[in-house]
Amino acid sequence: MTERETTRLIAWSRELRQVHARLREALDLTRSAVAEGRSGETATRDLLLYCHGFCAALDGHHRGEDHTLFPAIKAVHPELEPVLRYLTQDHSMIAHLLAGLQAAVDRAAPVAELDRHLEGVAAIMESHFRYEERQLLTVLESLSLDALPEEVLGPL
Repeated sequence: MTERETTRLIAWSRELRQVHARLREALDLTRSAVAEGRSGETATRDLLLYCHGFCAALDGHHRGEDHTLFPAIKAVHPELEPVLRYLTQDHSMIAHLLAGLQAAVDRAAPVAELDRHLEGVAAIMESHFRYEERQLLTVLESLSLDALPEEVLGPL
């Protein structure tokens, strides 16, 4: 096995951790924008940008996992099917929470309501990321997958 092959094999676990870190940062920025609690048209546009960007990034990450990463893992490790099913269910729950957040932003909900939505997303997202990392990082270190990181883990 060449050094490049070894680097690529290990890279999927590193890629996942880096994407999770960037998503955590995006959530923190979004929460900071809400916490500023500014009123008026500018704040609404700012919140729309932060929330839309965060929601799109998290959704893209989960779609990449559902359509590319999880099937590749299941093909090599069928014993992980219950873990992958659980993670996919989490993705559905998070998508539902993101839709609620987006609806609240679209109707210019009060800051306290936006913060509650973000708190819910943050709690589930963090729990999901930790579980996913505990269950899959070791598997990802040896996963051979010929795909672009954006395809597998989303555009972030």
